[in-house]
Amino acid sequence: MSQDLVAQDLLEEPRSTQSGFSPGSVLLIGALVVIVLIIGIALARQLQTQPETGPAPEFTLTTFNGEIFRFGAQRGKVVVVNFWASWCVPCRDEAPILQSMWERYRDRGVVLVGIAYADTESNSLAFIDEFGITYPNGPDVGTRISEDYRITGVPETFVIDQAGNIVDLIIAPVQEGQLDAIIDDLLVTER
Repeated sequence: MSQDLVAQDLLEEPRSTQSGFSPGSVLLIGALVVIVLIIGIALARQLQTQPETGPAPEFTLTTFNGEIFRFGAQRGKVVVVNFWASWCVPCRDEAPILQSMWERYRDRGVVLVGIAYADTESNSLAFIDEFGITYPNGPDVGTRISEDYRITGVPETFVIDQAGNIVDLIIAPVQEGQLDAIIDDLLVTER
């Protein structure tokens, strides 16, 4: 090695042996990781599909008149779970149809329960009174039930067989006779 090269090496500033990130960089990377996790969780939740078959999610509902409705206690019956709200225009269209269906089937082993979604109690009670609804209804406090059923809006209606399995999902207002065909098939199957 020549003396000139050795002298040049001695005159150069020493290279930093410290590697790593500055505290600001660490903070930025940490924030980005948290943001990515939050977005990932939100996307995963959106990608979950509504249950259209298989066991229906269990729930307990305190009705507007203070009674406790336990889904699990309904085994052996056909259960129709309807998510609705007083501010929902299509819910107004289906309300008389659901009440009529309830009157036809309640003595035949069919239970209809309404779950008021994102509604005030006073508006829900006014809706129930306006349409003369007599089947059990209650508020979805904290939207826990609607989250378990992963509803995307109202009205939505789940038909659940005697074993507690979802057999049909209606993502629209129920039409006249639509539930009758489904329920009649389930009642015939059970015999």
